[in-house]
Amino acid sequence: MTTHTRALVLFSGGQDSTTCLADALTRFEHVETLGFDYGQRHRVELNVRTTVLSEIRREFPRWAPRLGDDHLLDVGVLGEVSETSLTRDTAIRMEASGLPNTFVPGRNLLFLTLAAALAYRRGLSVLVTGVCETDYSGYPDCRDDTMKAMQVALSLGMDTRLRIDTPLMWIDKAATWQMAHALGGQALVDLIVEHSHTCYLGDRTHRHAWGYGCGECPACQLRAQGWAAHQAQR
Repeated sequence: MTTHTRALVLFSGGQDSTTCLADALTRFEHVETLGFDYGQRHRVELNVRTTVLSEIRREFPRWAPRLGDDHLLDVGVLGEVSETSLTRDTAIRMEASGLPNTFVPGRNLLFLTLAAALAYRRGLSVLVTGVCETDYSGYPDCRDDTMKAMQVALSLGMDTRLRIDTPLMWIDKAATWQMAHALGGQALVDLIVEHSHTCYLGDRTHRHAWGYGCGECPACQLRAQGWAAHQAQR
């Protein structure tokens, strides 16, 4: 498992993870995907995951042979131990800690641990995640230092050389849109707009130029701003 040709993408069905998936399909010989059901308020993302995967296979036949099994894990316990606006029907706001209440403590740490366990069994040596330290809300489990520490801990704990790949770590949302275009052209951009889901409130009724969403939550605002900047740069 040290050749790093087989990858597992943490795939939510959102813009970032779809871009990461496309990137992985250009760089690795075999790619599998993993999603998590943690009782998220925007669980519509679990529905769009399979649509995005089928559309990628249909639109990009050159990638299809590399795209392997999809996995979905039930981690409802995460919703039980967290009191956040992503797992409870509460308004999104800033907390006294300086973090928004969309922060789910331990989420990415748990996701990566479970992903590493699955990767170990499946013979996959790279974990690909769309965490980002440029366009983010200050989540401590999205930081580059956290990812490096997790890579060391998981590799030691499983006695195998695992790599955590973070292709979006140092780019903003405009650059993420540009990355998608560079990877798959307008076809991939259109796929992300039409089929992926990023809105924290799970709104699939309002269609914007950048995709579906409420247009008001932090995730929608970030996506819309990135789209506008990307369009201005074209």
